[in-house]
Amino acid sequence: MAAEPPAVGGAGRTRRVARRATTPAGPPVADRQTAPVLDDLDDTAVLADPEDEVDLDEGPGTEPLGARAAGPSRPVLDLLIWDAPNIDMTLSTVIGARPTAASRPRFDAIAAWFVEGAGDPAAPDAPEVEACVFANIPPVVGSLQRWVEALRGFGFAVFARPKAQPDDDIDQDMLDHIEVRRHSHRLRRLVVFSGDGRNFAEPLEELARSGVQVVVVAFSEVAGYAIGSDVLDFIDIEDVPGAFAAPLDRVRLDALPPDGAWLRPTRSLREFVSSYTARRNG
Repeated sequence: MAAEPPAVGGAGRTRRVARRATTPAGPPVADRQTAPVLDDLDDTAVLADPEDEVDLDEGPGTEPLGARAAGPSRPVLDLLIWDAPNIDMTLSTVIGARPTAASRPRFDAIAAWFVEGAGDPAAPDAPEVEACVFANIPPVVGSLQRWVEALRGFGFAVFARPKAQPDDDIDQDMLDHIEVRRHSHRLRRLVVFSGDGRNFAEPLEELARSGVQVVVVAFSEVAGYAIGSDVLDFIDIEDVPGAFAAPLDRVRLDALPPDGAWLRPTRSLREFVSSYTARRNG
C-alpha cells in the first residue's frame, strides 16, 4: 500500500551534536517483535553526561561498542529505520514531480522483504525484527493520520515529531533509537532507508566496523555516501521486490540500456532561467 507521507524537512538541515543513549529501551514482546517506540525517547534512554563519555578508542582487544553491555542474554535484532522526510524529498527529485499514490513506496512490500531477510522465524538463532518510520508532522495534519494508522497496521512503529520550526527534524531521533537498540539488543542487521549522508555516513560506518551488517536503501542518484563506502551495503529502493506498483519514471545511470538513454529535464528551461534571473536581480 502506498500512502501520503509527511511533509519533508528542508534540504539544508544542520546536523545536531550526536548524543549517546546509555540504557535500553523496553523489552521485546512475545511475538518476537520488539516493544514499540515510545512517544518520548527520554522515556527509553538516559543520556550520558559529557564527563561520562566512553572512550571509543580503548586499545587493542576491546569489545566493539555495538557488542557491549548486558552480556550474552541480549536478544539478537534486525532493525529497519525509515527516514520519511528524506525518502519523500529524494523521490520527488528523482522523478521530477510531486509523488502520487501510484509512485509512492509500498510499505507492505517493504515489510515483507525486510522480514524475509531475517530468515526462518522458527530457527533457534532467529532474530527479532523491528521496523520504525520516523516522520515530521506539519501543523495541518490532513490525511497523515490515516497514513500513520496504515503503517501501524503493517507492523511499523512510528515516531512522529511536530514540524513547527524549520529545524524541527527527526535526524537525531533516528540516531538515538539506533543507539538505544545497540544497548538493549545485539544488532545483527540494520537497514536504513535514507539518502542523508550528512546524518548517517559516520555512525553507520562505525556500526559496520563493529560487526553489524548495515544496509542503506535509497535512490542511487542521491546515495553516494553509501555507494562509495567500503563497509556499507547499498540497495536501490526500486530493487526491493514490489516496492513500487509500477516502474518509476527515471533513468538510472547504474542500469542504462546498451544503446544509451535520454534523461529529460525535470523542469522547463524557461522556468529555470526565470527563477535564476529573479535570484540574480534580487
